[in-house]
Amino acid sequence: MLRHLLGFDVMRRLLWMSGKPGPLRDYYAVDYATLDTPWPEVEFLAIDLETTGLDPRHHEILSVGFAPVHAGGVRLGQARHFLVRPTRPIPEETAVIHGLLDDHLESAPPLAEVLPHVLRAMAGRVPLAHFSTVEQRFLSFACKRVYGQPMVVPYVDTLRLEHRAQERQQQAVVQGALRLHAARERYGLPRYKAHNAMMDAIAAGELFLAQVAHMDTKKPPRLDEVCQG
Repeated sequence: MLRHLLGFDVMRRLLWMSGKPGPLRDYYAVDYATLDTPWPEVEFLAIDLETTGLDPRHHEILSVGFAPVHAGGVRLGQARHFLVRPTRPIPEETAVIHGLLDDHLESAPPLAEVLPHVLRAMAGRVPLAHFSTVEQRFLSFACKRVYGQPMVVPYVDTLRLEHRAQERQQQAVVQGALRLHAARERYGLPRYKAHNAMMDAIAAGELFLAQVAHMDTKKPPRLDEVCQG
């Protein structure tokens, strides 16, 4: 794990050196915390995407929500939510899930105008998400399409942390037990009625704080102990 995470730093430096001036290169110019930093001292960014599917080659980002997490709290005053205008009609089967329709997004900015806001928020922060594979793949693909380079950064994945916690407790992981609302319930966290990318990002940030608070460690876990490649 440590060698894998160290590889991110090398790749980010190479991408910064070879990148064209712009938002992505500016993002790579800002370092995040070192791997041995205790998690309370690390700046995180809880982030969530609403998409038309799971494959960034064929599906699109419809909204982005994020909220900084630092010093044991979610910074609600800095939480943001952006709608994104897709290039193709929204499939009916996914509209039922996220509730976003073509009419809602007609006046929204295109992804190329939203990405700079996301990159500025992520600069110097370690992203965290629930099932971070979606955010990793879609944001990296979007950066490669818009800026010609991928986004390379380790994530904290609250789904993986929850799976690891249940394994340590020798609990059988039943279907649906790792979903965001189910994981939150185990820590006594409320279920939010509103459902959008920003609220899900906040929910993931709160879940992360509960997870690390319940870790059986004498010292606060370090960044490399909670991060996933």
